[in-house]
Amino acid sequence: MGPGRPVTARVSRRSAGRTRLRFDGWITGIGTSSGTRAVVGYWPRAPFGPFADVMLERPDGHRVLLAPTPLIATFVAGTYAFDEVRIVPVRVDVAEQDWTVEASTLTLRFTTGRRGLLGFLLRAVPAPLAARPGWISCVAVLARALPGVRICGSAGAGRYEWYGAKDLHPVVAAHARYEGEDLGLLAPVEPPVRFGFGSTPRRPCLVRVTTTVALKRQNDTLRGAAPAER
Repeated sequence: MGPGRPVTARVSRRSAGRTRLRFDGWITGIGTSSGTRAVVGYWPRAPFGPFADVMLERPDGHRVLLAPTPLIATFVAGTYAFDEVRIVPVRVDVAEQDWTVEASTLTLRFTTGRRGLLGFLLRAVPAPLAARPGWISCVAVLARALPGVRICGSAGAGRYEWYGAKDLHPVVAAHARYEGEDLGLLAPVEPPVRFGFGSTPRRPCLVRVTTTVALKRQNDTLRGAAPAER
């Protein structure tokens, strides 16, 4: 699996003044033996244009957002909870199973393995159906079988989110440095991260996903968001 597969993004307006933003890409959750956990979002198609961002939770619980622009930082920090927000260039390079993420003083490299049973089950669901909020709400109870994982729920600023997973690969190796510190060996995402209503799976993994965010108001942080392909 890699970024060569086609992805879509959409800004759609609903009744009662609510607007939905759709982000299509990949989310990676990784734990380290130092206790730092990282969640990387890589979004080739998004209402704000292609971007990547990194959420870090340090061993003491300090939560940091690394985002590439003020607009993206404002939107992400309004949806999730952080103790610190840094606006820095965030770059993601992918070479087959090898991923490299660079964001100022953070360098993260990881390798994905072959998909397992859950990955095959996710791929069996037609992609358009897997991304629909109605479908996601129906299968949300099943997702709770994974500790800490929630695929829909209330977010910050009165927003609501749905995560439509389409594929999953395990992360089998990783190495990270942050502010000159070696973060140690690959480890489970434990304790669960506390950025939003749910965490990533405990076992480090890369998830192909479409995330839909319903805004509370039609004019909620939409300045700069371009309508995408229909």
